[in-house]
Amino acid sequence: MAEIVNLRAVRKAKSKAEARAKGDENAAKFGQTKAERALAKAQADKAKRDLDGAKRE
Repeated sequence: MAEIVNLRAVRKAKSKAEARAKGDENAAKFGQTKAERALAKAQADKAKRDLDGAKRE
């Protein structure tokens, strides 16, 4: 015999899992400290300066 499943509970569990995955994704994307953002910006600026400095006229 098959196991009886409450579809509403399954739907809610699926929704919660999707919301948690979305939250984890956003935390990874936007969850940087101010120091980390500043470091990333400084590295990007240096890379841009180095690239601009190597351009030929």
